[in-house]
Amino acid sequence: MTDVLLTHSYHLPYDRKQVRKMQPYLPLGTLYAAAVLRSQNISAAVFDTMLSDPVAGFPDALKKHTPKLVAIYEDDFNFLSKMCLTRMRELAWWMIDAARGCGATVIVHGSDATDHAEEYLQYGADFVLVGEAEKTLAELCGNLLQREDPGTVEGLISLDHGGRTVRRTMQLPRTAAWIDLPSPARDLIDTAPYRASWTSAHGFFSMNAVASRGCPYRCNWCAKPISGDKFHVRSADAVAEEILELKEGHGAEHVWFGDDVFALNHHWTEQFADEIEKRGCALPFKIQSRADLMTEETVPALKRAGCAEVWMGVESGSQSVLDSMDKGLRVSEVVEARLRLKEAGIRACYFLQFGYPGETWKDIQQTIALVRSTHPHDVGVSVSYPLPNTRFYEKVRAQLGPKRNWTDSDDLCVMFTAEYKDVFYHALRDALHAEVDSWRIRGARERVSNLWKRVADLETVSRNVSPTRFRADETPRHSKEPSQFLPLGQIASAGREA
Repeated sequence: MTDVLLTHSYHLPYDRKQVRKMQPYLPLGTLYAAAVLRSQNISAAVFDTMLSDPVAGFPDALKKHTPKLVAIYEDDFNFLSKMCLTRMRELAWWMIDAARGCGATVIVHGSDATDHAEEYLQYGADFVLVGEAEKTLAELCGNLLQREDPGTVEGLISLDHGGRTVRRTMQLPRTAAWIDLPSPARDLIDTAPYRASWTSAHGFFSMNAVASRGCPYRCNWCAKPISGDKFHVRSADAVAEEILELKEGHGAEHVWFGDDVFALNHHWTEQFADEIEKRGCALPFKIQSRADLMTEETVPALKRAGCAEVWMGVESGSQSVLDSMDKGLRVSEVVEARLRLKEAGIRACYFLQFGYPGETWKDIQQTIALVRSTHPHDVGVSVSYPLPNTRFYEKVRAQLGPKRNWTDSDDLCVMFTAEYKDVFYHALRDALHAEVDSWRIRGARERVSNLWKRVADLETVSRNVSPTRFRADETPRHSKEPSQFLPLGQIASAGREA
């Protein structure tokens, strides 16, 4: 019998986009929680749903481990978990029911459960944990296993005997000593299926790690239900030591850092490069960061440490849209970052977001122009997605219907009244992706030209009558003339190598 069976609700085959990408990573947040439990002499096992069929595998895991407690503990370091996808929610509710059917007490933690705690409790969860919950989980499990009253544990949401919601604290618990937590319990998961998936799809094996937790920036569309605006960073030598372990102990050939924002401090980044060089353990790695952090000091240090690819939250090529988002970023900083990364031989990739309230055709064209003039190696295209407890969400809340979350990460449904209908944004995504791909794939020019023609045709017929705008001085900037779109043949940079 196992004290606690941990699991999570992200199953890659349920997500069309991620199946195409085939880049599965271990659920680090879940494994950190398991490591903390074991450090408190609480036995723990993990059923990993990433690649295993949960409908068949979870009941088998319940029978095998006969746990007293089941913790559906989502990976706080997986951006897909933070998106609160409905397929994850539905699977979590099914797992709650299955665990309750085996007589286990059920504990739930994650972004979606934090936002919708009462629904999870109504579906049978005994406790919802909020905030940075590793220590909360260990304390709660210790009390429950000792048959003690958990009422003094902070960060719990539960139902009282009358079915009323009880919140133990209004403040999100912080694991201030997160940087000192034991290493994630990777030994509890079989990495062979991950290795097979990676090598089959990409020819190498990538594993994940995190150097920091949280993000101090305050983009008004970004939801932070777990850490808020707090930021913690581990010591550079500890992170370098973990990279050495991934390389020598697990055979990793590449690393993905799941940090919300990597390289926040250039002094830390330089120390990290020093520690990597000291150990001789450099591996190519990929990070998420900001363009304004790609400074003259930081980029060379990233290169020394092994950085091969930086994904930057560019969002838009329109300064007015960035300002409306409270992004705290200048378009010129994106241009500078792209040049610095190019000079260092590091791939530069952009996250782009269309449909933000107030964004018009002119703004969209500025974003396209930025992509064409700077030639990123890749782009990720999304539409603005309102998640609870953001200023953006509150602005569009009255327009939201029954559908308030995406089904999977490829959904791209605009759930408020944007400037255009979904079909336009989908066409825009397809054309922009195809053009970026065409810079390295021969023979794609005609297809790209046709995709842009579809965007131009849809621009005039897909406008919403009364779109949402945040900017008080915003006036419609559509011309009454037919839309004009620069043909592919006139793009000076087309076909040029980045």
